Amino acid sequence: MTFAETIRKAPVTLTDGATIERLRRDQALELDPHVLHAGFVFQPAGRNALETIYRQYLDIGRQFALPMIVLTPTWRANPERVRLAGLGDHGEVNAQGFRFLAGVREDYGPYSEQILIGGLLGPRGDAYRPTEALPEDEAAGFHGPQAAALSEAGTDFLMAATLPAASEAVGVARAMARCAVPYLISFVVRSTGALLDGTPLAHAIERIDADTESPPLGYMVNCVHPSVFAEAMDRTIDQSPKIAARVMGLQANTSRLSPEELDDLDHLDEADDSETLADAMVELHRRLGIKILGGCCGTDNRHICCIAKKVSG
Repeated sequence: MTFAETIRKAPVTLTDGATIERLRRDQALELDPHVLHAGFVFQPAGRNALETIYRQYLDIGRQFALPMIVLTPTWRANPERVRLAGLGDHGEVNAQGFRFLAGVREDYGPYSEQILIGGLLGPRGDAYRPTEALPEDEAAGFHGPQAAALSEAGTDFLMAATLPAASEAVGVARAMARCAVPYLISFVVRSTGALLDGTPLAHAIERIDADTESPPLGYMVNCVHPSVFAEAMDRTIDQSPKIAARVMGLQANTSRLSPEELDDLDHLDEADDSETLADAMVELHRRLGIKILGGCCGTDNRHICCIAKKVSG
């Protein structure tokens, strides 16, 4: 099935848990200050570490016969950052990120048909600092080359994640709408139901849906705790039930801290264990109907496995 068909028909689709944070804790590896793990596909040690993590997630999907989304290691691989990292052509860096995952997918036999590879983009600036977000028109031009490179490489869909501000989200949506594959937009939100720049989630979704020729297939939230997402969605439903139905997934943090508190930490906050987080995610699936379930900061294969086990049961 295509990505769009899978999302429409499957009651639950898993997505991966943390990758960058897990690599950051590996003392044998060093993340690049500009592109983080995007260059690891060119390094034997980095490539092996990436493959180990991705296979852990894919093995869970296969074990429980659930569709699985994996996202390319390209969250920071925009042309500006690739140039600063000295990695050469940004298009090749993004294409290699996809080819790496496509090669892993080939090893999964019949289950490979349920593995969906998303081309991942991120904000230009700090995901926790909305003041660094680009204005709409500038964002469309800035993100266009990376979106095109990932789409042309063969990704099943595109996803822009950890977006703190509506302006840059509108621009990156315009860029992705010009590509030949479906796409998702994923925000960081507060419990108030607003993005970090203060824009209500419902207003941001309405604006993007109205402002793009081909609107996103849907919206997600990432890098927040399930309790924050639950409060945000309750407020969004109160404002606009129809718009709230456009939100289809969550990649959750284990920590209940705010973005500002997390930004100031010098260690990883893992407040919820895998069982607790999974219970919260399954309740959100049951109560709000979200269909894409995965993890962000603080999570690993244990959390994704617990989610898969509980939704399967």
